[in-house]
Amino acid sequence: MKTNKINPILIVDDEPHNLAALQQILSSRYRLVFARSGAEALSAALKHAPSLILMDIQMQGMDGYAVCRTLKSDWRTEAIPVIFVTSLSETGDEEAGFAAGGVDYIVKPVSPAIVQARVATHLSLVRATRLEQSYREAIYMLGEAGHHNDNDTGVHIWRMAAYAGALAAACGWDAEACRQIELAAPMHDTGKIGIPAAILRKPGPLDAEEWAIMRTHTKIGYDILSKSAAPVFQLAASIALRHHEKWDGSGYPDGLKGAAIPEAARIVALADVFDALSMQRPYKQAWPLERIVEHIHASAGTHFEPQLVKRFTAILPQLLEIQQRWADIPPTQDMAPLLARTGSPNLSLRA
Repeated sequence: MKTNKINPILIVDDEPHNLAALQQILSSRYRLVFARSGAEALSAALKHAPSLILMDIQMQGMDGYAVCRTLKSDWRTEAIPVIFVTSLSETGDEEAGFAAGGVDYIVKPVSPAIVQARVATHLSLVRATRLEQSYREAIYMLGEAGHHNDNDTGVHIWRMAAYAGALAAACGWDAEACRQIELAAPMHDTGKIGIPAAILRKPGPLDAEEWAIMRTHTKIGYDILSKSAAPVFQLAASIALRHHEKWDGSGYPDGLKGAAIPEAARIVALADVFDALSMQRPYKQAWPLERIVEHIHASAGTHFEPQLVKRFTAILPQLLEIQQRWADIPPTQDMAPLLARTGSPNLSLRA
């Protein structure tokens, strides 16, 4: 039975009998499209957006290496995995294939079982990548939704996420955990979607009743995000619920104190305040750096964990570098394309 949930597989070879052999091996399970030259392969890749390309190396005109390099240089095709299927069997040939951007290398004459296994493996990776892309898109939408009626605009939540990742690394988190908090942090105010716009956009101070309503955004965010079992959303739910708790127990919603506050929420709280004070808002000017640092130091032991404030101070040059890298992005920049391309809000900005 053919798999129709994925885009077709593109098979590229200038020898008809090689195309026929791979068609016989794969056609019962997958949709296939074919190309007999490098130029045809590039055209077919743009037209069909294949999930996977199986490509010969020795072809007239543009060889497989050149085709692969061209695919990898175009953002529209760079993510398509390429498996070389070739009679070139020397170690150097295989190394050249990987250097050109291939993900696998099968030597002719091919074994049907090996071709089927390699194709199945790489298509499973494609599915996993697409699932992760769905997570990123959901993260983008939830992050933006939380600020739809708020005065927080532009790249604030994504820049803040970069700060959170750097602070997590300073706290000893491993690379994957830092990546998770970067993805989760932008959703910290998702619950604001449930707060009336009149309160979020009020130009003056909130009264007691309005503050009571505002504070419910932590629980609303938790209720929304905790419905997913995915680790990134579970982390985001915890952050959403606890990012207004304070080290001395004076925060909300539950007045948690000290280490009872999840470390991720402590990190995001500091990152959020640092970025918010650095921003110009309709109702305030951006604070100078010296005043921001003084405020954060003064809040150690009350709002913030003292040890975390020390780590903040230690990596302040790194945080300022992150701030500068984001400075070139306009406040109205649509972040969706950037997130879709990088896989993480900040990866492309670290290079």
